[in-house]
Amino acid sequence: MIRYALTCDHAHGFEAWFASSSDYDDQAARGLVECPFCGSRQVDKQIMAPAVAGTRKSAPDGEAAAKMQAMMSQAARQVRAHVEANFDYVGDTFAREARDIHEGRSEKREIYGEATPADVKKLKDDGVPVAPLPPAPIDPSKAN
Repeated sequence: MIRYALTCDHAHGFEAWFASSSDYDDQAARGLVECPFCGSRQVDKQIMAPAVAGTRKSAPDGEAAAKMQAMMSQAARQVRAHVEANFDYVGDTFAREARDIHEGRSEKREIYGEATPADVKKLKDDGVPVAPLPPAPIDPSKAN
């Protein structure tokens, strides 16, 4: 497992784990790496200091890392399922509808849908509360 410090084209910094360097390259090329803050898929690796082996075990072993990844994937699936079951889906009108709700022009309710990274940035800049929805689970046959 390798951990990368990443940043999107909107300067959001975050970290992600990959099985290998080539795993990151492959997922990025297929558009599977996205910013958890705004959903942008324009993501780049940042310069990181290499991990240096020391006397203490600092990284989880393969089994522990796999368990952590499974736990995080399960939590993301549960969040997504809750949103899909309890929020109104508004499709690609999300940005307009979120703004209308925030400004009192539309009924107050929880919604989800699609928005461009630029629309998300404008909403956040204007104080409209938005958050990315965890991605849909990846088909195991397409995962590496």
